[in-house]
Amino acid sequence: MARILVAGDQLVVRLVWWERAAARRSGVRVPLAAVRRVTVEPDWWRALRGTQQRGITVPGAVCLGVRGHQAGEDFVAVRPGRPVVCVELRASAPFRLLAVSSRSAAEADATARRLRGAAPEIDTSTPWRQPLPVPGESE
Repeated sequence: MARILVAGDQLVVRLVWWERAAARRSGVRVPLAAVRRVTVEPDWWRALRGTQQRGITVPGAVCLGVRGHQAGEDFVAVRPGRPVVCVELRASAPFRLLAVSSRSAAEADATARRLRGAAPEIDTSTPWRQPLPVPGESE
């Protein structure tokens, strides 16, 4: 199962061997300075947005890989029935959102707390994820 780790000044999404094969990538690394907001989504399906571009989706089992939408791309490693740690990223990062399932709500909360403490410039104005921008509107 995918995990979110902090390695130095990098946020790392580490994938197990079969997830690497399905997602066609070894993992994801982004600078902690690119982290904008960290939230926990108890409903796994709310973390998914856009359409599958690369990776695999097995309904009722897993959604893994890159999903595209009007604001860019998200990387997801989500399993149904599990809470999801959602990491919103700044525009300079390769993805707009990283969404990774956790084994339990307690593990998801602990991961989110650890990321909030490690990232230098977290936006704490709201505890919720922000909606995607509407095409034609400015941020």
